Amino acid sequence: MIKKLFLPANRVMWISTGVIWLVFCSGILGILFGNRDLFLQLTPLNLLLCFVLLLINLNDFNKRVITTVVLVYVFGLIVEIVGVQTGLIFGSYEYGDNLGSKFVGVPILIGANWVSLTFMTGAVSALIFPKRMILAALLGSVLMVLIDLCIEPVAPLFDYWTFESGTAPFSNYLGWFIAALPLQFLYHNLVADRPQAFANNLLLLHVLFFGTFAVLLT
Repeated sequence: MIKKLFLPANRVMWISTGVIWLVFCSGILGILFGNRDLFLQLTPLNLLLCFVLLLINLNDFNKRVITTVVLVYVFGLIVEIVGVQTGLIFGSYEYGDNLGSKFVGVPILIGANWVSLTFMTGAVSALIFPKRMILAALLGSVLMVLIDLCIEPVAPLFDYWTFESGTAPFSNYLGWFIAALPLQFLYHNLVADRPQAFANNLLLLHVLFFGTFAVLLT
């Protein structure tokens, strides 16, 4: 079962999976024992890499997938802009410098990160509920919230973002779920081909990466 879940299905996926394991493990070691500032400044490259590799590992990159990518990117960016500028949806917060160049206070790559999170959690939830879209969408949304739960304790330490109250309020997690749900329905409706093993590995690496620092640094 473990092999089926995490073992890549083809050469491209093997290479892609090897690359992300190398990058995430190097990041953990580099931040803990190397030049922490340098590795954190490379975060935008990591976000872009995850985004590109997820798309590369889709065998059928068709108009429906492109539509999903564009809509999720734009939706994620708009939600974040509204959140930063008004304090609605997630609570009062602002972005730091380690997520790259910003537009209206929001990193440009944050939309790509919404795509990556939606696609990898959607792929995992589709595996668990292959013929039950509503349950798959709900699970995918919960998984996105759980990933955010892992990231939140670490985010201010890495200069990703900071909440005015010091910690993420409950409205942040509720806002994540509400924002994630329509994206999950969109994904499960339009994306038929899923990068299953790659998505599983990427989700695991996100949990390992941020979970490690949540335990060691907070």
